[in-house]
Amino acid sequence: MASSEAISERRAAPEGRERVTAGAQEGRGWSRWLALVVLCVGQLMIVLDATVVSVALPELRRDLHFTVSSAAWVADAYLLTFGGLLLLAGRLGDLLGRKRVFLVGIALFTISSLACGLSGDQSLLIGARFAQGAGAAVMSSMVLGILVTLFREGRDRTMAMGLYAFVASAGGSIGLLVGGLLTQLVSWHWIFSINVPIGVLTLALSTRLLPTVPGSGLGRSLDVAGALWVTSAPSLAVLAIVTASQQGWGAPLTVLLFGLSAATALAFVVTERRARVPLVPLRFFRSRQRVGANLARLLFPVAMYSTFFLGSLYLQELQGFGPLQIGLSFLPANFGLALFSVLLTRRIVARLGARLTMMLGLLLVAASLLLLSRVPEDASYALNVLPAMALLGVGGGLFFVPSVSLSMSGAGPQDAGLASGMSNVTFQVGAALGVALTAGVASSTSQHLLRLGRPLGWSLTQGYHQGFLVGALAAGLALLVAALVLPSGASGGP
Repeated sequence: MASSEAISERRAAPEGRERVTAGAQEGRGWSRWLALVVLCVGQLMIVLDATVVSVALPELRRDLHFTVSSAAWVADAYLLTFGGLLLLAGRLGDLLGRKRVFLVGIALFTISSLACGLSGDQSLLIGARFAQGAGAAVMSSMVLGILVTLFREGRDRTMAMGLYAFVASAGGSIGLLVGGLLTQLVSWHWIFSINVPIGVLTLALSTRLLPTVPGSGLGRSLDVAGALWVTSAPSLAVLAIVTASQQGWGAPLTVLLFGLSAATALAFVVTERRARVPLVPLRFFRSRQRVGANLARLLFPVAMYSTFFLGSLYLQELQGFGPLQIGLSFLPANFGLALFSVLLTRRIVARLGARLTMMLGLLLVAASLLLLSRVPEDASYALNVLPAMALLGVGGGLFFVPSVSLSMSGAGPQDAGLASGMSNVTFQVGAALGVALTAGVASSTSQHLLRLGRPLGWSLTQGYHQGFLVGALAAGLALLVAALVLPSGASGGP
C-alpha cells in the first residue's frame, strides 16, 4: 500500500524559464482532464504493485521455493528503491524536465514489469522488482509537479487533487482484488504482466497529452552520492534482518551487515554536510514537528505492512483461503483507509487537531495488531479477523492525512518539495524494514518451535503472533513519538 502523497515540485524554475509548449499549456478543455487520467493511471500502477504481491505471495513462495523471510525481498526490493530514489528522481525532474523524466519512469516500470512476469527463479524476480521500484520512484516523483502545471486555478485544481488522492488511497483495494483474481484465474505472473499493455498505452498518451516544461539543465549540482548512501543504508539493514532470521541476531554476518548499514547512514550525513547542493539539507531536521511526524511515518508502516504480508500467509496456510479470498479479506481495511483519508479525516482534524487525530489512529492500529496477535489456528474470519481489519483501516485513515500535513508543516517554498519527498521516503523505507523485520521474527519463531518438535500449525500460528506483536509495538512506539516529540499545539498548518 502506498501513501497518497508523492513528491511535488522540489525547486520551481524561475517564472521566466517556465515555457510550456503550445497546445499543452494548462491544457484547455478536455485535454488536461485526459492528461489527469493518464497521471492517475500511472499512479494507480505504482500503488497496485506495492500491494498486489500480498495476495500472490503464497503462490510465489510455492512456485519459486521462497522461505517466509526470503519472500520478504519480493516486497522489499520494490519498496527500497521506490523510497530510496524518490528524492534523486525529483531533483532530476527539476534539471531535465518533468515530462521527460516521467516518460523514462513509465518505460522503466513497464520493461521491469515484463521481466517480473517472465521470472522463473528468485534472483530474476527480485532483481526485476528492484528495477520496478526505481521506475515507480521516477514516475511518482513527477505526478504532482505535472498536475499543478496542468491545473493552476483553484476549483479545478481541488477537483484534480481529490481524484488523485482517491486513486492513491483506493488503489490498495483495487490491487488486492486484481491480484487475487489474476492469481486465481491465470497465475501470479499476470499480476506483473498486466502492467505491460497499460504501461505502453500510458506512455503513448503521456507523450501527446502532458505539458512540456523545460528543466534548469544539468549544469546545476546533482547529489548522486547522497542518493547512493540513502538507498544503501536501509537495503543493508533489510539484508541484515533477513540474515538474522536465518543465522541468528548474533551471527558474524548479521553483525557485519548492521555495521555496514550504520556506516552508510553516517556516510550519508557526512555527504550531505559537504555537498554544494545536498539532496537533504541537514537544516531540514531542525523542525521538531517535521522530525516527529517523519519518525512516526517511519514506524507506522511496520504495523500496516506486517498485516498485509503476514496476514496473507496466515489466511492461506492456516485458513486455506485462495488468492481471491485473501484479496476480499483485506477489503475492509482498504475501504476504511480510503473512506477516512479522502472524506472524513479532515473534518476530525478540524475538531481535534492533527496531533490528536494522528494519535487516535495509531491507537486503533496498535489495537488491530494486538487482536491479530491472538487469532487462533482455527480462527473464524468474521469473529477473529474482520474486527482487526476494520480497526486497521479506520486507524490508518486517521493517521495518513495529519501525518502528511505535520511532516510538511513550516516548510517554505524552497523546502516544500523536500518535505513532501521526505514524507514519502520515510514511509516507504519503514514499510521495507517492517516487512523484513516482521517476516524474520515470524520465520525464526516458527522454525525454533518446529525444531523443538511442536506441531506445524501451532508453530506457524505462534510465529505469526510474534510478527503481529512486532507490528503492534511499532505502532505503540509511533504513538509515543507523537505524544512526546510533536509539540502539543501541532496543527499541520503552514
